[in-house]
Amino acid sequence: MQSSSALFPVALQSAERRGDLSEDVYRIKAGNSPDPSVELAVTRLGLADHGGVHGIPVILLHGSFSNRRFWFSPKGIGLGAFLARAGFDVWIPEMRGHGLSPRNRQWRQNRVADYARYDLPVIAAFVHEQAGRAAHWIGHSLGGTTLTAALGGAYLPSEQVASVALFGTQISRVYWPLKVPTVEWGARLLLKRFAHISGSRLKRGPEDEPIGLALESMRWHGLFGRFGEKGKDWWAGLTEVDVPLLAVAGAGDLQDPVWACRKLFEQYGAERKQFLCLGREQGFDAFGHVDMLVSKAAQTQVWPLIEGWLRDPVAPVRGAELAASLTEQSQMTAPPRTV
Repeated sequence: MQSSSALFPVALQSAERRGDLSEDVYRIKAGNSPDPSVELAVTRLGLADHGGVHGIPVILLHGSFSNRRFWFSPKGIGLGAFLARAGFDVWIPEMRGHGLSPRNRQWRQNRVADYARYDLPVIAAFVHEQAGRAAHWIGHSLGGTTLTAALGGAYLPSEQVASVALFGTQISRVYWPLKVPTVEWGARLLLKRFAHISGSRLKRGPEDEPIGLALESMRWHGLFGRFGEKGKDWWAGLTEVDVPLLAVAGAGDLQDPVWACRKLFEQYGAERKQFLCLGREQGFDAFGHVDMLVSKAAQTQVWPLIEGWLRDPVAPVRGAELAASLTEQSQMTAPPRTV
């Protein structure tokens, strides 16, 4: 079968019409990872009746315990479908072992470091090849963390990133028990007995996460931990990132609180960046971790802001400046925190 890409083997797995949308699913097997069995599914959404004409490319990265359905449902509802109907060229990758992406042989050991170093550059290259220009990137939760790691580690070429939007993304929340070496070591020994963390059992989502992600996160938050891997300090590398940035936090998000999302925002070196808090004081509902993107309120209050940002990433976003001043005041009373 002929590859859909001149860069590496890519198979068109399906091409379907879903109401007014076209849905093409590609399977990428780039062979660039130490585990050669890695394959990634990437879904392309567009308008079915536009004869193959596509608009501005946008890549949507799902969070933990999730898959492409976070961005669009089988009924054609979701931010991905909204943006496709607005004329954008929407690309939705699924991380290793999620959704249509099969589990690789070493799935148990998968880490953000693997996603950032090997998978996101492949996705970026394929979308750039197909779309003919740099894509805008939107990441939610772990998707935003992975995107941040790829940028901080300089794994993603700047010419393939038109802008970055992070939703509910942070890496500075402190888990004090992990600062005690004996607690961290004991937790590691316990977790290594398992292959994965069940999303359905924990009621966090439809997908499982490999235990490698949990062990990696524990290392980040340990006594001398840092956001990075051996030989690469992703946190320090963020100061060199200069692409338009929109960082969004939910006032009701208990998992990734506003102050921590703000800290990540401030570490980015981009001159063209905005921070937006979704709360009642800013004129929004008090959005939480998931409903900031998946809810009826998000459809009317958040999605149009995202569309406007994608069309002009340097234009002021409604409520962003006010949110910044309020968050700066709250930071003065926030508990001490480290990365």
